[in-house]
Amino acid sequence: MSTSWRWEYDPDHAHVAGGVPDHVVAEVERLAGQLVELAATGVDIADFGSGPRPGGLRRMNAAEGWFYFLVAPRRSLIVVVRIVPPFHAL
Repeated sequence: MSTSWRWEYDPDHAHVAGGVPDHVVAEVERLAGQLVELAATGVDIADFGSGPRPGGLRRMNAAEGWFYFLVAPRRSLIVVVRIVPPFHAL
């Protein structure tokens, strides 16, 4: 079992990022990478962003839009589940 942190889209890139402008997807992926780097150093990222409680669904701003993610510490995984582009891009 690998202990290195990583991130991924759930269920997949096409479902989560399909139709979202490239610059927004790039920013989400950059931020997800930074979350991975922080988690790999031992920082508890379960309450980064905003959400009703630590460890649950989190929201983080990205390129005038936002994205939702979950942190799964037992799997060393950050799961990006939804990207919402800025309203002018809809």
